[in-house]
Amino acid sequence: MAKAADKPMSKSEIVASIAESTELGKKEVTAVLDGLEALIAQAMAKKGSGTFVIPGLMKIVRTEKKATPAKQGRNPKTGETITIAAKPARKVVKVRALKKLKEML
Repeated sequence: MAKAADKPMSKSEIVASIAESTELGKKEVTAVLDGLEALIAQAMAKKGSGTFVIPGLMKIVRTEKKATPAKQGRNPKTGETITIAAKPARKVVKVRALKKLKEML
């Protein structure tokens, strides 16, 4: 298992770790991860539900962010008035930790 100070585990390290702890083959674990990725992609797609829950761990939600109009702002360093560009409406993905994941801390 990786320590907190280490960099995040790569996909191959995750597959090897799960394969070792579950006694499944690396190909089987990879197939499960690929299947999970496909399910999440399907839920996040335009016609998908927009929500995917990994029970007890996390909830992934697709939300629509409204367009923001251009506005006047101020550069805090120089005090100069600037125009902040408008942003179009867009879809964003939010991931929320659920109880079991929060309790792991």
